[in-house]
Amino acid sequence: MDRRHFFTGAATAIAAAGVGRAALAALPEAHTQASTATAAPLLPPDGRPYDPVVTLNGWTLPWRMNAGVKEFHLVAEPVVREMAPGFKVNMWGYNGQSPGPTLEVVEGDRVRIFVTNRLPEHTTVHWHGQRLPNGMDGIGGITQPHIPPGKTFVYEFTARRPGTFMYHPHADEMVQMAMGMMGFWVTHPKARHPLIAPVQRDFCFLLGSFDVEPGAATPKVNTMTDFNIWSFNSRVFPAIDTLNVRQGDRVRIRVGNLTMTNHPVHIHGHEFEVTGTDGGPVPKSARWPEVSVDVAVGQMRQMEFIADEEGDWALHCHKSHHTMGPMGHEVPTMIGVDHRGVAEKIRKLVPDYMVMGDKGMADMGSMEMPIPDNTVPMMTGSGPFGAAEMGGMFTLLKVRRDQKPGDYSDPGWFRHPAGTVAREVPNGDAPPPTQAAPAAGTPDASVRKPSGHGAHDH
Repeated sequence: MDRRHFFTGAATAIAAAGVGRAALAALPEAHTQASTATAAPLLPPDGRPYDPVVTLNGWTLPWRMNAGVKEFHLVAEPVVREMAPGFKVNMWGYNGQSPGPTLEVVEGDRVRIFVTNRLPEHTTVHWHGQRLPNGMDGIGGITQPHIPPGKTFVYEFTARRPGTFMYHPHADEMVQMAMGMMGFWVTHPKARHPLIAPVQRDFCFLLGSFDVEPGAATPKVNTMTDFNIWSFNSRVFPAIDTLNVRQGDRVRIRVGNLTMTNHPVHIHGHEFEVTGTDGGPVPKSARWPEVSVDVAVGQMRQMEFIADEEGDWALHCHKSHHTMGPMGHEVPTMIGVDHRGVAEKIRKLVPDYMVMGDKGMADMGSMEMPIPDNTVPMMTGSGPFGAAEMGGMFTLLKVRRDQKPGDYSDPGWFRHPAGTVAREVPNGDAPPPTQAAPAAGTPDASVRKPSGHGAHDH
């Protein structure tokens, strides 16, 4: 039997020599997850210790240790992902979800990943950003045979460098990634690293885009750029969980992009530095403060900051259409056009007819207009002051001084100290100044001169 027929014909196909019969006697358990909530960090039960990540609206895949090798079992399969309450989408993913579970290992770990294919077509897995033997790179037809439906392949390599990575198919990519096949991979440093600082909170998520027509349930895989569902880990605001941290925590956020366009990820209230990419840690001399970072297609970006400002801070893609739900891109702009009479006549024929308002679209955020089954409103969500008028790639970084270490629960809405919320000016009059300006030529007592330059020094 030649090598090709062995791969395609065996019940359990092996992608590497050196994996013995004992290792294949029983596959690791194929753990699955149905919940869309953010799972607690998975503290390592064995193997090298590390500080785990938290996958936004996701989870970390458990493993087993087998003769010093860390073994995982991924199952590629059709899944149903609830992107928001009542909005369920037919996707392809891994172990019950899209994205698939996060894989966490430690630098130097020998890793063995079994991949069972329950899709209706062949697949592979590419370990994006990893240094590994060429035959483990997961390019169907080039570095390995495809994994046929119903078969199991195994990948084995050493996690050679720490960093932020992902996995996805390199087989029928247009369909399989458009259907949601992707997952996160984190390799932790095995010891203190000069470019990787310890953090108290470490979050990760993947950016996703889907074209799901209102009322439908399956993405249109041939779409090139005209998507209408934008997500963090296949969830849309307000169904995306918040990132809840303790004031003073050093926070790391890892983001990967497998959509068809770039995403400028913006964090309010804090500056951060990009400390790593899928190429590895960024040298300190190459870092600078930012409040937005552009994550291009196929890239990973790792941001770090000190969460020293209390509040509910927005975290979102800065492309405005990416913070909205499904929208008709051909809807005409009606700003300044009085179309009430026409709309009333149309509504007699089509009772649910609505069109963009003549003053803008903000009213749609609070209107309870009928929408097709199995979709979400274009503008949705609400906060303590009213309609949020957001959707898609939007969530909140919640910083609290009384959030306990290791507590990831939602603390609720921020209670603003008195006098710190933007407010209406009574009768349109300007409020009195908080401090009288000094007269011309009068020294300003609030200005502190540098030490050693006082008048008594002369």
